[in-house]
Amino acid sequence: MPTLFDPVQFGAISADNRILMAPLTRARANRDGVPQAFVKDYYAQRSGAGLIISEATGISRQGLGWPNAPGIWSEAQVEAWKPVTAAVHAAGSKIVSQLWHMGRLVHRSVSGMESVSSSAIQAPHYAHTYEGKKDYVVPHVLTKDEIAGIVSDYAAAARNAIRAGFDGIQLHAANGYLIDQFLRDNSNTRDDEYGGGPENRTRFLNEVLDAVIAEIGADRTAIRFSPNGDTQGTEDSDPATLFDIVARQLAGRGLAFVELREQRPGGTFGNSDVPQVSPSFRRLYDGPLVLNNDITPEMGAEFVESGKADAIAFGRPFIANPDLPLRIKDGHPLATEDYKLWYTNGTEGYTDYPTWEQAQAAA
Repeated sequence: MPTLFDPVQFGAISADNRILMAPLTRARANRDGVPQAFVKDYYAQRSGAGLIISEATGISRQGLGWPNAPGIWSEAQVEAWKPVTAAVHAAGSKIVSQLWHMGRLVHRSVSGMESVSSSAIQAPHYAHTYEGKKDYVVPHVLTKDEIAGIVSDYAAAARNAIRAGFDGIQLHAANGYLIDQFLRDNSNTRDDEYGGGPENRTRFLNEVLDAVIAEIGADRTAIRFSPNGDTQGTEDSDPATLFDIVARQLAGRGLAFVELREQRPGGTFGNSDVPQVSPSFRRLYDGPLVLNNDITPEMGAEFVESGKADAIAFGRPFIANPDLPLRIKDGHPLATEDYKLWYTNGTEGYTDYPTWEQAQAAA
């Protein structure tokens, strides 16, 4: 059976190992969504990963509601991403762009536009804004014409990602963002062809998927889901049935991979006792499967060697361990990141974490 350090094929993308860097929002762009120059250093440092999934990247001004997060809808953004992808490739890795529309989790004070969603249901908790935390608002319900416009935005963003040098894209269909808001029955109460039963609730996902595939090909298109439990107020009363349907719909389409970010009891970044769907998804979906969330290196090795997954995406451990794959391979302890510096917009807590070798040399 394969190990974490064996190569793997994700559609058209060849990865040297099965340790992926998961998307991590780091807020190092300017207010126009243009990545700062030092972003290339951050990703190049972490290019020991077989494949990097970029931080969530806005497909449009309307869809980007996180302060200082990057976008990929403008020419300036595309140009700023080119040195990043070039640096990753020069370091020997591959990188895909995670395409993001936040839907009802956008706050007008960040985007300058009203929030939108499948239904007029206010999200719980608070939005992160430039002025601090603010209540979410009741979103505008998307019309069919507006839905078609957002589908076109996804296609344009995928095209821009390839122009920027990315090896492919990942649709962010997880964590309570727009595609997830259409998928789940607690956030989608529509009575048209985009709502009702689970087959209808997958319509938006499949329209986006079709549009992106038409632009860049299925073999450079991946998807991320967070199928079990509540994430940012979005959940489903029957996730097992919903994601069995999704798995069957995706089977045979030749996608690069599907990533499942599954919660577990006592999880550190999402805690749920709702059963995980990955065993059923593995049986029904015939493409590469990546698992994520609170997975230790030991667990990840077992999941790959037993065939439960083809690869493992590690997120937060990559923040303070730019050489994470080597630390895992050699059994070195992992450094801990400083949470206070996750979203500070500068190089501190971003590009200044040493490799194991550098740390030992400095000791």
